[in-house]
Amino acid sequence: MKRNQLSFPSFSEKQLLQWAASYEQLLFLNPNHYGQQEKFSHFPKMLAVGAKATLHIPEGGKAKAFEQLKAFHQKHGDWLFGHLNYDLKNEVEDMKSRHKAKTEFPDLHFFVPEHLCFFEKDGVRIETYSSPSKLKEEILATKIADNPQLTKLHFHPQISQEAYLNMIDRLKEHIRQGDFYEINFCQEFIAEQAEIQPVPAYWALNEMSPMPFSAFYKLKDQYAMVASPERYVKKVGHQIYSEPIKGTSRRRTDPLKDQEQINYLKTSEKEMAENMMIVDLVRNDLARTAIPGTVRVPELFEVYSFPQVHQLISTISATMAPEYHWTDVLENSFPMGSMTGAPKISVMQHADQYESGRRELYAGTLGYVSPEGDFDFNVVIRSLFYNDQKKFAHYWVGGAITIDSEAEDEYRECLLKAKAIQSIFSKN
Repeated sequence: MKRNQLSFPSFSEKQLLQWAASYEQLLFLNPNHYGQQEKFSHFPKMLAVGAKATLHIPEGGKAKAFEQLKAFHQKHGDWLFGHLNYDLKNEVEDMKSRHKAKTEFPDLHFFVPEHLCFFEKDGVRIETYSSPSKLKEEILATKIADNPQLTKLHFHPQISQEAYLNMIDRLKEHIRQGDFYEINFCQEFIAEQAEIQPVPAYWALNEMSPMPFSAFYKLKDQYAMVASPERYVKKVGHQIYSEPIKGTSRRRTDPLKDQEQINYLKTSEKEMAENMMIVDLVRNDLARTAIPGTVRVPELFEVYSFPQVHQLISTISATMAPEYHWTDVLENSFPMGSMTGAPKISVMQHADQYESGRRELYAGTLGYVSPEGDFDFNVVIRSLFYNDQKKFAHYWVGGAITIDSEAEDEYRECLLKAKAIQSIFSKN
């Protein structure tokens, strides 16, 4: 069955997202203005709405998730949109988590969209399994609230600053003992009895921190408002690309001081060492499904500037070997190295031991798969998660810990990464 076509020469993306939010499932991939800049990697701008078919793998099951994903795509031969939870690591590496889920995103969820919106230069093209005329009426009838006010919220850290600083010292002791040499350690902030309007909250976050891998995701009562600068992995034909971020410095309003922050990233042995460790890890991950000798690093230690921070980004590429399926690329590289550390299994075990909760969708990925098997997935960071039924909101922030890390500096970096989310709920 083919989709029907519908075009809007002029459109309001806010109206489209508000319309989409009336459905139980949607994923909006938003590259913001980075789509017009050659230097920046970014999502294609798409909005997937409603579910014609779904693949849902609950949290905690050993369900051969990637085999099911392969079969689901082969069965439908259509676009897929959805997510992989960080906790899918427990199946990939046969691990366990000591924490319970809070927002209840499943380990894996993908859907074939009922309506698929492509944002193009001359407007919006919609492919739909429904009646185009009825769909157009539905969209145009959608009302947008004028300047909705976000409720003021206070997010509470799940570990104190003192406890965080002590944990950094303990993690560095593990490094000295040879248990691992870099770990991504994260902390959680929560707000209970939270009343959030997810769509206005997403636009407020996106205005404060527009990012090339931004996303808005709804799965029934679960919401993710994502302001991510980072690509996890992309496939185009047989070419695979991963672009890990490691290395952060604060933006400054004074141009000279801002340039000093850029120069710091370009020359800091600590920041480059963090990045290089993850580059080596990602090279190894991609090599598992690559034609031997095709893994390359076309970009190493490049500084990219975003509204709140400067970031050190590297690009790793590889050519997928013909005997592998696209799902093998995901299975052999997940979770992404920038959110684990190295060596991978050891740091994931220690992160679960020291962190205060289950990461769930944080440090996981959102994205799409085309009918041909091409895909693009982000890293779910700088993100707010909300369970509307439980009225529970939370976010995570973290960073790479190495032997050269200073605990106070790492804590300040966490607060910097949380700045955009905190600020949209501190205004009244």
